[in-house]
Amino acid sequence: MAPVNGKPFLHYIFKELQHQKIQQAVLSVGHLKEVIQDYFQDSYLGISIQYAVEHEPLGTGGGIKHAFSLVKDDAFVLNGDTFFDIELSKLKNADADISIALKPMFNFDRYGTVELNDEQRIISFNEKKHCEHGLINGGIYYFRKSLFEKIATDRKFSFEKDILEKHLHDLNIHGSIFDNYFIDIGIPEDYEKAKVDFK
Repeated sequence: MAPVNGKPFLHYIFKELQHQKIQQAVLSVGHLKEVIQDYFQDSYLGISIQYAVEHEPLGTGGGIKHAFSLVKDDAFVLNGDTFFDIELSKLKNADADISIALKPMFNFDRYGTVELNDEQRIISFNEKKHCEHGLINGGIYYFRKSLFEKIATDRKFSFEKDILEKHLHDLNIHGSIFDNYFIDIGIPEDYEKAKVDFK
């Protein structure tokens, strides 16, 4: 809900979903959920909205799994504090258990990197460190609800640690590279940059 030029950041994500003709969304909400629900209601920009309410923090994985209880089969999963301007349909991959949108970056130290093999399968997730050039996880995924039937999880768990990293070798985790506009408003400099970019 961080304001960017008079609109919450989520507004711009919904604008992009509308542009790509997405018709249904599930918002994973917890603390201060009423602020989000009061603003977006049950429909926004023609997109119907359901709310997966976490009455206690479930972690990124637990939150996604809980949200999938409102999804019939497959879905795109997006972070709420990043904007990655990709064509969502190009992320779909019938052979992959999980598809992840990857962004090439230069001279950075705030993100871990991702390595691919020749078949575009992800073979490693590396810790954050200074990197002159690498691929980062852009925070957009595509997978089916049945993924959670393949893997035993606790109610609370990390999607990154307990799914992506732990099951790197027994799931087909596919990476698609998009050298498109990307911003993460999690640090003050990029939050200020978003106010300029989104004008």
